[in-house]
Amino acid sequence: MDPNDLKTVPLFAGLSKKERNYVARHADVVDLPAGNRLVDQGAFAHEFFVLLEGSVEVTQDGKHLTTLGPGDFFGEVALVERDRRTASVVASTQISAIVMHQRDFDGMRRDLPHVAETIHAAVHERSPRHAED
Repeated sequence: MDPNDLKTVPLFAGLSKKERNYVARHADVVDLPAGNRLVDQGAFAHEFFVLLEGSVEVTQDGKHLTTLGPGDFFGEVALVERDRRTASVVASTQISAIVMHQRDFDGMRRDLPHVAETIHAAVHERSPRHAED
């Protein structure tokens, strides 16, 4: 992927050129059609996603939770907590998304602490384990 594309993604906007190159080396961009199931609730987690274009619907137990769009990310809860997926995600429109596999995601969290802080804040907000906090 082109490291310059990361400048427009809020999660990566503050990264230096070196850090953007790091992320770009460890990520892929995928283009998927509307209706594609990206994440299934209860499944084992293997990837982290950041939307570049399009929108996805997030559901839990068949109930609509939210709609995500460009700049939003998902898939981090199960990767961070080493647990199964907590929600399902389906493309509402054609999408373009950055995808990182677990090993690369873990490396990014280790090597880019300011990105890790944003991801951990999202995990705290989204994880059922923190619902009472």
